[in-house]
Amino acid sequence: MAEMRVKLVSMGCGNETLTAQAREALEEADCLIGSDRLLQQVPARPNVPRLRAVRGEDILSVLHTCRAQKPCVLLSGDAGFYSAAAGLVPLLEGEKISFEVLPGVSSLQAFAARLHQNWQGWNLYSAHGRNCDPVAAVCQGKPAFFLTGGTLGSAELCGFLARAGLGELRVDIGENLLCKGEKLYTGTAAECANMSFAPLSVLLVQSAPRPPKRTPGIPDEEFVRDQVPMTKQEVRAAILGKLSVGPQDLCWDVGAGTGSVSVELALQCRETWAVEREKTALALIEENRNKFGAWNLHIHAGKAPEALKDLPAPDKVFIGGSGGCLREIVNVVSSANPKARVCISAIAVETLHTALTVLEELGYETEVVQISISRARKAGELHLLMAQNPVFLITGERP
Repeated sequence: MAEMRVKLVSMGCGNETLTAQAREALEEADCLIGSDRLLQQVPARPNVPRLRAVRGEDILSVLHTCRAQKPCVLLSGDAGFYSAAAGLVPLLEGEKISFEVLPGVSSLQAFAARLHQNWQGWNLYSAHGRNCDPVAAVCQGKPAFFLTGGTLGSAELCGFLARAGLGELRVDIGENLLCKGEKLYTGTAAECANMSFAPLSVLLVQSAPRPPKRTPGIPDEEFVRDQVPMTKQEVRAAILGKLSVGPQDLCWDVGAGTGSVSVELALQCRETWAVEREKTALALIEENRNKFGAWNLHIHAGKAPEALKDLPAPDKVFIGGSGGCLREIVNVVSSANPKARVCISAIAVETLHTALTVLEELGYETEVVQISISRARKAGELHLLMAQNPVFLITGERP
């Protein structure tokens, strides 16, 4: 019996976009495997079985039992763009099953063509059956393209943007691209959040306005402050350094005050949650969020530790104010993510002692630094150094 050779056929955006390679493979196939929608797209082939399977493991099981020599696995769009091929290819390689991947026209390519745009400068995301944060996506400095589907359609994604204060961003939406019933929409995120779109839709959102990228340590005078205490510029820069904040991190700022640390975190990471209980401070955080375009900064009113319990698990946590509940706060952080890196600021030696004790009891490796800053102030023809309050930074991370 001849050896089975599987062809992973990219179905493009429908029959009209099939490549010559794909058509030839489908004409020679002795078995077709895929979703109901894709199986229905292939012209009638008498005596060629059509078997439904979508997950890689299910497709592999069908291949083992179908007794075919030239089976075709049908994949929507292009096999290399958020396709089931990503999970199937390693399985085929592991079983040493011979296969070939046939590329196709993706909805990304079709949409860019319809908009008369180049897509090489877009950031690409899938919200089709996946967790997706559109606010973080549009804060990366480039237009963001989304495959949509399931619970996160184009309207739902636009709703997230509108609620984050980005309702005026321009969005383009394509329905049923290169197929019957194709439609294109252009509007704002706020407008499209109240509309409905076909399940086969894609979304392009222009990038959110943001200040130019810079190193941490925004000058103090740039923040709206009022009378609320604020972490100073040099200390903020040290905090971000100690936390080792990266672009994919989710951060908490507990006891956020004016939001100066929260803003700095949000400008460096994927998503930040600022937790604060004072109404005056909450209003300042909102002002500073809008001023610096920190749209991925979520403001959460409440007293820690109770206010932390419903937040998404953090990667990095700064605790700038604890209201006497430092032990309880660190316990919540530890439960939410035992691998989270924690930085605690303290101006009192008692707080330093508590922070060290709690972190070490919970198995964290700790580091303590003390930062003393003096700023020069002109006095006549002289410059006198004026000392700021020294600050302890206690960093903890489990090995």
